[in-house]
Amino acid sequence: MILVTGNRGYIGSIMTKLLKQNSYKVRGIDVDWFKEAFLFPASFDFEPDQQVIKDIRQITEEDLESITAVVHLAGLSNDPLGEINPQFTEKINYEATIHLAHLCKAKKVERFLFAASCSSYGRVGGGCAVSEEDLLDPRTAYAKSKVRSEKELKKMADEHFHPILMRCATVYGISPKQRLDLVVNQLVAQAYVMGEISILSDGTPWRPLIHIEDFCLAFIRALEAPLEKVHAQVFNVGGDEENFQIKDIGNAIQAFDPSIPIRISNKPTPDERSYKVSFAKVKAVLNFSPRWTLQKGIQELFEGYKKYGLCLSDLQSGKFSRIQVLKSYLETRS
Repeated sequence: MILVTGNRGYIGSIMTKLLKQNSYKVRGIDVDWFKEAFLFPASFDFEPDQQVIKDIRQITEEDLESITAVVHLAGLSNDPLGEINPQFTEKINYEATIHLAHLCKAKKVERFLFAASCSSYGRVGGGCAVSEEDLLDPRTAYAKSKVRSEKELKKMADEHFHPILMRCATVYGISPKQRLDLVVNQLVAQAYVMGEISILSDGTPWRPLIHIEDFCLAFIRALEAPLEKVHAQVFNVGGDEENFQIKDIGNAIQAFDPSIPIRISNKPTPDERSYKVSFAKVKAVLNFSPRWTLQKGIQELFEGYKKYGLCLSDLQSGKFSRIQVLKSYLETRS
């Protein structure tokens, strides 16, 4: 049985569905902070007692009974979100991750798939594509927590415990638990609802992108790969042709409706990240290449926003922004 942490989230809801479609039995653990953030109804379709509503900091060995592999998605899930409270980010993204990993070792859970991030590369000059062997340059609390987790997980690896570090590109695409604080999802939402594309930088930073279904497929490939190929390995997860500058994303969106203007602020931004990434290793070792392209994903987003009635109040309310929910949580409980 596979344990998916954060199974009721943006990625987790799709991950769970695709694992089940591939005949895996799944148990889910999720704190369910974002239980109101449905773009459209979805059934998580769990067997009795296989959905656990719990903070990942409170996971126990009992939660790991009969588990053979963990897909660890839960955490504060992007760079701006992590900056709200760096200490809280450290507790959720690093301390809880390592606590869970130790429990997995004690329960002899073989595979521990960790959702790391290409954001860990920080700022890469010259437009060079960085590989898994290149130096990391984490610029944010989120990225630093991911790098610390990677290092500790690799130290924990042994003949019985096999961490697999999936350093993922920026995700986009439709999910029942939609997020509008991811660059492609956000820019398409602006274009659809407001009739414009607003880029808050000069548009030159690089971002590797991956569709949510491809993200999940890569994890399934890592679950199925021989252990000797994935033991304590880091994989950049994405595709070489899916590296884009932010302005390129805007142009790709505008191509669907040339009447939509692009507004580039050209103002300084505190976000210094810019990274172009090589995905040769994941292709060679896991035989993974993305099935989706940015253009196909943009079309899916436009059609999805229309089908499910995305409106201005959805953007203004922060319903699909993890930052707003976390701020409310910290104000009331921390």
